[in-house]
Amino acid sequence: MRRQSNSLNCFLLLIMIFIINEVRSQQALIPMPIESHWKSDRLNLAKGLRIEIMAEGLTYEKDLLNRFFEKNNIKKNDQSSISLTLQLNRDLQSSLGKEGYQLHIDQKGIHIDAATTTGIFYGIQTLSQFVLDKQSIQMATITDKPAFSWRAFLVDVGRNHQPMSMLKEQIDVMASYKLNVLHFHFTEDIAWRLASKKYPKLNAPDNITRWPNGSYSEEDFRELIAYCKERHILLLPEIDMPGHSEAFERYFGVNMQTEKGIEKIKELLQEFHETYPELKHLHIGGDEVKINNKNFMPEITRFVESLGYQTYGWDPGSNLENSTIRQLWMGKATAIAPNSQIKYIDSKHLYINHMDPLETVTTLFFRQISLQDQESAALKGATLCAWPDRAVSSPEDMFIQNAIYPSILSFGERIWRGKGEAEWKANIPVDPTLLSEFKEFESRLLLHKDLYFHNRPFPYVKQSGLEWNLYGPFDNQGDLSKNFSEEEISSKAAVRAIGGTVILRHWWSDVLPGAISNPRENTTWYAKTRIYSDKAGNYPFWIGFANLSRSYASDSPPIGAWDELQSAVFVNGTQIAAPNWKQGGKKGNIEQPLLDEGYSFRKPTMINLKKGWNEVVIKLPVRDFKGKDWQNPTKWMFTFVPTY
Repeated sequence: MRRQSNSLNCFLLLIMIFIINEVRSQQALIPMPIESHWKSDRLNLAKGLRIEIMAEGLTYEKDLLNRFFEKNNIKKNDQSSISLTLQLNRDLQSSLGKEGYQLHIDQKGIHIDAATTTGIFYGIQTLSQFVLDKQSIQMATITDKPAFSWRAFLVDVGRNHQPMSMLKEQIDVMASYKLNVLHFHFTEDIAWRLASKKYPKLNAPDNITRWPNGSYSEEDFRELIAYCKERHILLLPEIDMPGHSEAFERYFGVNMQTEKGIEKIKELLQEFHETYPELKHLHIGGDEVKINNKNFMPEITRFVESLGYQTYGWDPGSNLENSTIRQLWMGKATAIAPNSQIKYIDSKHLYINHMDPLETVTTLFFRQISLQDQESAALKGATLCAWPDRAVSSPEDMFIQNAIYPSILSFGERIWRGKGEAEWKANIPVDPTLLSEFKEFESRLLLHKDLYFHNRPFPYVKQSGLEWNLYGPFDNQGDLSKNFSEEEISSKAAVRAIGGTVILRHWWSDVLPGAISNPRENTTWYAKTRIYSDKAGNYPFWIGFANLSRSYASDSPPIGAWDELQSAVFVNGTQIAAPNWKQGGKKGNIEQPLLDEGYSFRKPTMINLKKGWNEVVIKLPVRDFKGKDWQNPTKWMFTFVPTY
């Protein structure tokens, strides 16, 4: 099977051929190293190799190497003339920093050099992604270091509990793709999920309103700390104060900002410090709360810092101290003043719970960090966030609804390499250079999906080869059912769009452009493409409209319709029926899990294709851009992409 649009030209075809050849000529690494030189020669490891480790404290790194060689059937051989050498060289810190490394593969063996054990670790992670062919490995020279030292992923277990095995799996994936901070959000209105010796009923089931048996013991948390440390990941716990604290209030019967509340939260903070003295960083929250006591946050900050913590807080939020590192989470892209006395972490438009799964990869791949190509004294890096505010039926649902693993890989590529595009993007660019960059990355992403995520949720399919012509606008006078003739449609000049998900107008249009310039209310547009099939038959497609945020209490689609806008899909003139929704027409409830409302967590739609070219037409009406309410914004978008 192959998919092409009618307007694919020779220039883009040449780009595709170049990308395919380029991917074949080098290893498909993520993140791609900053500097790499690939050779056609290969090192034969069939007779084994000897291991030379010239550094202390690399127990886990040795285990990683053993697993890599066992997977590829490479044996240790102390008599071999070929060696694998791990060597610390402190002189490299001036050029590679604390996390950089050099990986050199030549006829003598495999050599990893770094200034620190962390650099050695990342060199091994890069080596582990090499694909061997008949026990031979491609020769190469790689010099690599990150653009940002803060490369974080936030998990929200306060709202929806995740078992330890799931957390460890995510930490392993983070380590593989060189993320180095796990932001662990474990206190919420719903639950305080970490055990307290002083107040053992704080996390009791009767004080938890969702997943009542989901909490973490002291032993669990110690295990999590050690698991992260072994993988060179900083664990950043968040105790959210004074907001998101209803679980605290339910148990103690007081608001956290009162004198009694301050006394109790200080007791908990003191206990936390004494129980886990190895932790030196603590996120103190501060967002989405009315500050009734202006002295609360300064007093708590001074107390937390007196315990030896570096503090972090949300911005915008409460009245934070200048010593607290600010985590930006709202508003448009802005540059950080290089001479700022306050340090920042960027999380603006890095909340994947608000993104369509296919959109997520596009957005994160192009996303420049705070309009800077690399770290500065005031900007440490960024945190990718997964906030599943809405209840889920099972923890696994968070991964298929929010595209967590495709997000980590895409974010890992960008935050390690730096640069990116200043303008945020929700759609794949039609610019040939940017499109070719995306296609090259998508090829690597899909290869990693096949190699490393075979039995894990990875809701992403190839979308960069799908090209659309958008025709409009047509004045529907507020009548969403109004149709327009083929003659009227073809009279309009086409707007080109690319991708499996196309967003005509973004619901955050003040910061994110859509595919249509100057979109108008009470209009209808049509999207057209062609799908080629080698033979006739039924084939699976992802189809969707108005992808629902996993943070809102959004309504389910109406019975018998794809969405509230009366969008429609036609293939070869036949209308494709909407699914028989499990919750069709149901009003949204934050405690009612989504079941099949999103294309990534329901069975694909089967469509009958004829042999040869198949015509696809999607009708896209809109009335106004206000939406029913803030929980139900108008999402003028569509997803149509083959999954086979």
